[in-house]
Amino acid sequence: MFYSNTTYLGIDPTAGDRPFTYAALDQDRNLLAIGQGDMDEVLAFVAGQRSAIVAVSAPRSPNQGFMDRAEVRDRLSPPPRPGRWRNFRVVEYLLRQHNIYMPQTSSQAETCPRWMQQGFILFQRLKSLNYLAYPQKDSAHQYLEVYPHACFSVLLEHLPLHKHSLEGRIQRQLILYKYDLNIPDPMYIFEEITRHRLLKGILPIDDLYQVEELDALVAAYTAWVAGTQPDQVSLLGDSLEGQIVLPTSEIQHRYP
Repeated sequence: MFYSNTTYLGIDPTAGDRPFTYAALDQDRNLLAIGQGDMDEVLAFVAGQRSAIVAVSAPRSPNQGFMDRAEVRDRLSPPPRPGRWRNFRVVEYLLRQHNIYMPQTSSQAETCPRWMQQGFILFQRLKSLNYLAYPQKDSAHQYLEVYPHACFSVLLEHLPLHKHSLEGRIQRQLILYKYDLNIPDPMYIFEEITRHRLLKGILPIDDLYQVEELDALVAAYTAWVAGTQPDQVSLLGDSLEGQIVLPTSEIQHRYP
């Protein structure tokens, strides 16, 4: 059970060598903080929370080889074809069955992308701060793994537009606004667009979040759902290898 003043954090390390992006929500989905910082700065913010659930947009560890085990493969639905998917995590295989692509995590940390390596370190440091893997009934400090593309897919009930496009950013902010995050309504953009502004290439996008901020926000929202409505999330993958948390209790067969 979480305290009423629990902070729900989303951390996105996917920029690799650049600063992490983080977002924090309170119990009422008000935005407490959003910004960037290096790992030490972000962890200092995390360590200062009396009660918090932290969602990290990265795998928690390298591939543990579960998909190379016959007993694991046999219990999956649908079962993978012989010889296929052996160097994937279970969650990566399962997501692709729903038409949601998730990057492959290598079994060797040094061959993983920089952002994944940063994620591995971040999870280890969260453990050193006495954060435990979600779900834990009696811990006020928990962490979980999320994948923003999958989170947006299940909230939209279809695959989102390209994240780096203007329309993709508007779409992502709009679905978060729809789910009552206290953030600006991105539809204001269309109220402010004029012929003159279009001709001059001036678009009113000051209150439109950047890609990394949107990923951190959906991670924070997923943490909020996990903490306040645990029956409304789904855990996908193997708990011993790494599960992701999705902000929905019902996963569609396939996301178009």
